[in-house]
Formats: sequence, structure tokens, C-alpha cells
Amino acid sequence: MKRLIALAALCLSAALLAAPVMAKPAPKPVVIGYIPAFKGPMLAHMENVDLSKVTHINLSFVNPDAAGAVAKDGLMTCMDTDGGAPMSVGDVQAVIDRAHKAGVKVLISLGGGTIPKCSGDWPTLLDPANRATLVQNLVQFLDDTGLDGLDVDLEWAVLAAIDKAGEYTPFIQELSAAMKKRGKLLTCATASGEGGMVPVSSVPYFDYVNIMSYDGIGPTWGKPGDEHSSLQMAKDDIAIWQKRGATKAQIVLGVPFYGHAFGSYKLGFHDYKGLLSEHGEAVAENDVLGTRCPGCDYVTYNGRPTLRAKAELARKHGAGIMIWELTADQPGPSSLLNAVYESLNPAAQ
Repeated sequence: MKRLIALAALCLSAALLAAPVMAKPAPKPVVIGYIPAFKGPMLAHMENVDLSKVTHINLSFVNPDAAGAVAKDGLMTCMDTDGGAPMSVGDVQAVIDRAHKAGVKVLISLGGGTIPKCSGDWPTLLDPANRATLVQNLVQFLDDTGLDGLDVDLEWAVLAAIDKAGEYTPFIQELSAAMKKRGKLLTCATASGEGGMVPVSSVPYFDYVNIMSYDGIGPTWGKPGDEHSSLQMAKDDIAIWQKRGATKAQIVLGVPFYGHAFGSYKLGFHDYKGLLSEHGEAVAENDVLGTRCPGCDYVTYNGRPTLRAKAELARKHGAGIMIWELTADQPGPSSLLNAVYESLNPAAQ
């Protein structure tokens, strides 16, 4: 009997060794899109977004008040709407519920490129004497609303001041511990130039490092005649964050759904759908209006071909694409979101 049992065990082992090993499927590329409160009702904007082509939405921007509170008496303490009035917690909850019904995760984004006057002073809020209160309030808000995580978008001067004081990474460590305990996400948005990069010590704590690979030139900065978000810039920025320790699973390439104008064009920021409306469908297949050179009249932006190429780059070297921002797209055949999604998911086409 023992010989029969041993023989059976040997046959079973051989069969297991001969069985094909099923490869673990690659994770689905992420498409992280921001929806800003300062452009009006977020829920209305959600109705114009094809949520089947988005995996995560970042609601922007939330800032705490001077006491570290993010919500009070049913209102967000510092989340400005188009008219400057505070947004209600109920409005935020409605956006979360709408996204969750479509299987989309929702994060709130902290900070922003310009910190509003209603915000408390971030370096003071992150001082060791105050930080625990802010972290507790943020975590409680996530627990109350069912949000899927936090996106930290503290930039440039504010980021530099916090990091110089040695308080950025400890803040991220505390957030990370709280998020992991709850199975929620912690992400960041970061530039790739000195003074605008999150510290290397914080990188391991983020699920996604969203690289803001745009704004190479703008109304008051950059080299005249340059592009504001070229494919080469995307390649260079990815390489920078690879060297700084971000893994492929963490790297998310940020792309713009807007452009910058110079010369005789209306100066400043132009969203993609506005360019289409004003200049026609040819906008979708190009990256420039006018002639791109020093002192010339031009608009620099990203059309569909460049965004396809960037999405392919992100698929090969990262986890996916981040979009600033979704309300700037034009649904339909000229959609930039469609171009991104199709390039990230070629097997699905």
C-alpha cells in the first residue's frame, strides 16, 4: 500500500510540473482624470465624461482651514466653486456616488498650483504640533464619504517650504499608514524640476506618482518658441523619476488637455474644446496653431497623435496616464480621452 501511495504521489507531482503555468494578467492601465470644482458643478461635468474610459477621478482642490478642518456644518471649508462659494459635502458625495456606480475610484486632491485665501498655511498645518489633527480630519472625511484615497498636490514654493522644514515626508508617512490600514490609495502630483519635485524619501509611500509633464513654457516663463508639453519632455520626465526611484507600477505620465497662446492669439490658457470650437477640427490632429518660434504668433498644445504616442510611452514605462483636466475635452470623434484610452488599451480595439 505504501508503494502505491508513493507512486500516486509521484504521478501527481509529475502532472503538476507538466501543467502549464498561467501567466498573471498585466494590470489594466490607469487613466486618472482631474475634475476641478472651480469650473462649476462637478456632477454636471461628470455627465460629459465617458467614465468607461477612466479608472480614477481626482476632485480638485481641497484645502483645510486654519484649524485643519476640511468640512464643517455640511460645507467644505475651502473647496471653491465657480462663483467662489464653498461646495457642500453633499455635492461632493453625489460625485463620489456617481463615479462608484460606474466602477471608477475617486480621490480628493489637496493643495493645487495656487493655494486659495480660504486655506490655512500649509507649513503651519504640517508642523508636528498640528499635523496629527489635519491627518485625523482628512482620514475622517474619507471614512465618512467613502472616498478611495488622497492625492497630494502641494507644489513649488509651498512644497519647498514644507520640505525645507523637514515635514513633507513625515506627513506622507502618516497619511500612508492611515490609507494602507483602510485599503485606500495615496498619490501625488509632482513637477520634474528643482524646487517642484516631491522629495525622494517620500516616493516609496505613494501608490502613484503623477508626473506633471507640461507647462514647459507659459505666459511668463520658458524659452520663447518652445512647446509646453512635447513628447521628448515626457520621455525626459519619466527618466528623471525612474532615477529617483519610482517604479513602473508607480509612474503615471501627466498630459495636458489645454494649451498656451502667444503673440496675436489671445494670451494665456486655452482648453482643448475651446481651441476646437474656435479653430476647427484640424486642431485635433496637430500640436500647434500658427508658427512656433520666438516672437511669433502661436498656440502650443497636444493633439490626438501626440497623446496617442504619450499613452504608448506610458504603457511601456509606467502605470498609465494622468489628465489635467477632464472638463477641457470635447466628447465625440475628436476626443482626447478616447485617443488616450485607445492607445493604452490596444488589445481592446
